[in-house]
Amino acid sequence: MDYWKTKVLPKIKVVFAKGGSAKKAAAADLIKSFDESKEGINGEFEEKKADLQPKVVEIYEAAPAPLKVLIKDRTKVSGIKKNSAAVTKFVDDLAKIEFPGAKQLSEGVAKVGPALLSGPVFATFEKVSTLLPAAVEEEEIKPKEAPAAAAAEEAPAAAAGGGEEKEEAEEKKEEEAAAPADEPAAVAEAETAVEAAATPAAEEAPAKAEEEATKA
Repeated sequence: MDYWKTKVLPKIKVVFAKGGSAKKAAAADLIKSFDESKEGINGEFEEKKADLQPKVVEIYEAAPAPLKVLIKDRTKVSGIKKNSAAVTKFVDDLAKIEFPGAKQLSEGVAKVGPALLSGPVFATFEKVSTLLPAAVEEEEIKPKEAPAAAAAEEAPAAAAGGGEEKEEAEEKKEEEAAAPADEPAAVAEAETAVEAAATPAAEEAPAKAEEEATKA
């Protein structure tokens, strides 16, 4: 056990340390080479971007959602580490369509991985973003806003409809409340008319009887 700790383990650590340093040194050389090629890459991109746009959009749409977020929000190197395989595939796909700088980047990623080349990766993603139409960039926002807008439009209509129904109900209630009060008035008017018609007949009956008795 002591031999492992004192002899073997230190040698393993040295090997891994050398390997890590070698990768970082290689990454530094690749980044330097990429920076030196930047002017030529930018000029080539400006010339080809019209032809590249539909191909780039197609590759972007096939990418997983976390990578799409990373392409738009190029601030977290940890995002490259978490999505290392997706980033590598995306860069390879760009190289296949001869996206400026993508082949050089793809070869570098194959040697040291995408995380150590975050600068060139994000520079490439920035160019990709400029080729994405606004409709593609907002594709995840619109479906969420649409139901909310529809609900906002329906709310005033529902409130107006509820107000009309309430008014109709109140009017109906008032009519029903007024109906019983009117019935006694109608009955009283009918009784008065009957009494008025009966009074002359009652007064005329004794006079007629007296007249007939005088004639007899």
